[in-house]
Amino acid sequence: MNLRFLPITLAISAAFAGSAQAQNLMSLFDTARGFDATYKAAQSQYTANVSKADQAKAALLPTMGLTANVNKTDVELIAAAQTVIAQSKTATLSASQPLYRPANIATYQQGQRQLDLASVQLKAAEQDLMVRLSQAYFEVLISRESLDFVKAQKVAVAEQLAAAKRNFEVGTSTITDTREAQARYDLVLAQEIAADNDLRIKRLALNQLVGLNNIEPRSLANNAKLTAPAAQSIDEWVQQSSEFNPSVIQSRAALDIAKLEIAKAEAGHKPTLDLIAGYTPTRYKNGKGINSSQIDANTNSVTLAFNMPLFAGFSTQNRIKETVALEEKARADLDAAERSVAQATRTAFFGLLSGIGQVNALKAAEDSSQSALDANKLGYQVGVRINIDVLNSQSQLFQTKRDLAKARYDVLLGQLKLRQAAGTLTEADLASINALLNP
Repeated sequence: MNLRFLPITLAISAAFAGSAQAQNLMSLFDTARGFDATYKAAQSQYTANVSKADQAKAALLPTMGLTANVNKTDVELIAAAQTVIAQSKTATLSASQPLYRPANIATYQQGQRQLDLASVQLKAAEQDLMVRLSQAYFEVLISRESLDFVKAQKVAVAEQLAAAKRNFEVGTSTITDTREAQARYDLVLAQEIAADNDLRIKRLALNQLVGLNNIEPRSLANNAKLTAPAAQSIDEWVQQSSEFNPSVIQSRAALDIAKLEIAKAEAGHKPTLDLIAGYTPTRYKNGKGINSSQIDANTNSVTLAFNMPLFAGFSTQNRIKETVALEEKARADLDAAERSVAQATRTAFFGLLSGIGQVNALKAAEDSSQSALDANKLGYQVGVRINIDVLNSQSQLFQTKRDLAKARYDVLLGQLKLRQAAGTLTEADLASINALLNP
């Protein structure tokens, strides 16, 4: 079997295998956004946060209320030996507009920061979905290609086993060659069972993520070019992560909210001023009450309500101390987030560079392994090599092919993870990966 044409053979066989329809990353991403529970929970949380931010506006807007009551009074006049019944109806329409309330202003500003935070959290959830989907997608491809390579290795070992049996029958080899080939064939059968089970599990994970069955991912094109970032650009990636990474942005927003919480606490020492207006119509039965002063009336009022807190049992002072400490905590959390994100970005950057290097090295190793196998086969035919040499060369070649296939998909995933760490991952980046797959 000529192993140089193995990728083409496997691709052709995979194209005609089963009835599952091949699907690319972009189509599955659109499906996953409507099915993945984690992302849908993030969307609901975003909607809730938007509504919560709008609630903060209420503290700056006027409030109105309507109250009404009906009162019936029975008065017994002892001297006149009679009972007078009076009935009154009163309604009050009141409105209040805050004029100066520093705590309400701080609450409103916190709401706006919460709104920004909600957008960042949703963006982070979308980026996380891209990476999770891509990882599940590539794991299916890695498992599928590993199974294909194991099957091809089984065919090659079976041919070597048949050759060893023929040579033993004609007396040109020993029974040892046959037993070694049989042992290697049995080992490959066990590897095939394990690879088939691994592929089944990886398919289930992908199906669960997007809510579809019989997904057949499109494999990476053989001529796909995998690019690595320039080694000197690591500082640029770290700088981007400090500006755009969702974790850092959330920590900055938390610090801003903590500062505003201090302003709210300090407002406990400040006065408040409200404008209050009211309209109260009062109506009596037959236009009069019990005495002459109780007659139908309409009352209008406009009030400026000023309140100056003087002493609250040291509650305000202790609240300020609490919020100052929480601000220091938020600042420390921001420092920790920036350091963690910078480290993650560097790790992803160097991991991507290493992955590109591994792909290039494994390509060279694949060619070398193929040449070694050809040489061992020829040596076995002329009697200068034994059967175990050929079997070992076959095993090395197929292991190299599996490692190369995995390394290529790891590079694609590494590109997405680097952009996720930098906070710049978008659908366009996913589309560029998708373009490298077989059409």
